[in-house]
Amino acid sequence: MRLGALRKAALANGFVRSGELAVPVVSARHDVGRLIFASPIMSLNGRISCQDCHLDQFGSADGLPNAIGVGGEGAGAARLHSGGRILPRNVLPFWGRGSRGFDTFFWDGRVQLVDGHVVSQFGVHAPSTDPMIVAAHLPSVEVREMVTDTPQIREGLMSEDVGAAASIQSTLASRFAADPAIGPKLAAAYGLPRDRVSFREVTDALASFIRFNFRIRPTRFERFVHDGGPLSRREMAGGVLFYGRGRCAACHGGPYFSDMKFHSVAFPQAGFGKNGFGVDEGRYNTTLNPKDRFLFRTPPLYNVAKTAPYSHSGSVVRLEDAIVAHFDPLRLVDTREMTVRERSDLYARLGTASRETLPSALTDEEVRQLAAFLRTLSF
Repeated sequence: MRLGALRKAALANGFVRSGELAVPVVSARHDVGRLIFASPIMSLNGRISCQDCHLDQFGSADGLPNAIGVGGEGAGAARLHSGGRILPRNVLPFWGRGSRGFDTFFWDGRVQLVDGHVVSQFGVHAPSTDPMIVAAHLPSVEVREMVTDTPQIREGLMSEDVGAAASIQSTLASRFAADPAIGPKLAAAYGLPRDRVSFREVTDALASFIRFNFRIRPTRFERFVHDGGPLSRREMAGGVLFYGRGRCAACHGGPYFSDMKFHSVAFPQAGFGKNGFGVDEGRYNTTLNPKDRFLFRTPPLYNVAKTAPYSHSGSVVRLEDAIVAHFDPLRLVDTREMTVRERSDLYARLGTASRETLPSALTDEEVRQLAAFLRTLSF
């Protein structure tokens, strides 16, 4: 009976076969997108690529609490100690990005599809009607991520005008077009002469690669729901909790185990934070609506067991602790070791988080059961 109930609950909450989510891509564009993904040409100083922060060994993330941008070298701990610029948020994995219905991007949703229109930092000048392609435009012009923070950059290119971004991206497009390995393939993939290649083609190819390479694949849970495959007793118990008393599916529903909306969990804040002084106000930084303080887009859960550390600030290393943060966040902090500012910020975040749909208090064994279930979403 529990087998049937779990399958029924998954389907009722929007779970579908992975093949239904894939967006077809043109193979020539995907192939050149792979080269672009690995190329340091994507950065203005020519020294950092998309691949440097999205690595296979870390489930397409970087394995670090906070990302290391320009100046970083190596992977994992080596990159952390390389002297690169620290970015205030945890790297998001790429699984499912740009697939069917996946149209809200970044922790704060700064790019999303709303009523058929792309809402982004570009305003009415969005470079595409495809939110995935618009999202692919942003890292290349993010200071400290792929643009070195220098006085020249601050004086010449840091502005509220999208023209500054267009200037950088036009330069990058010219470099890609001139590259002997990438230029001919990029031009051929779009049927253009090399001198007509723009950054629009660069990001379209990049989006094609991400859509194909990081598409959702069959998991043990998919085989259980659709093909009658097995789950262990602990995994089964975790699945029942996930869709039942744990209330996880209230936010982690849908085909990607995310409602693509914005919620608050009082995770510990690691690093200096997007707003500085160890504070990150999340969605508020995009909307400037006070009601959005400390809200973040619900992270999808595919391959979640491979993408530690967790939360927007990468403050939680263990998957079990990430679960605990949803119903017992004070277990993860020692307020005696915190500054007044840190305690004040935690108090504010606790208030926001307490208004969410909270799971029932779980035992340690139930937390382990949930973690076991989440590991069935790996591929």
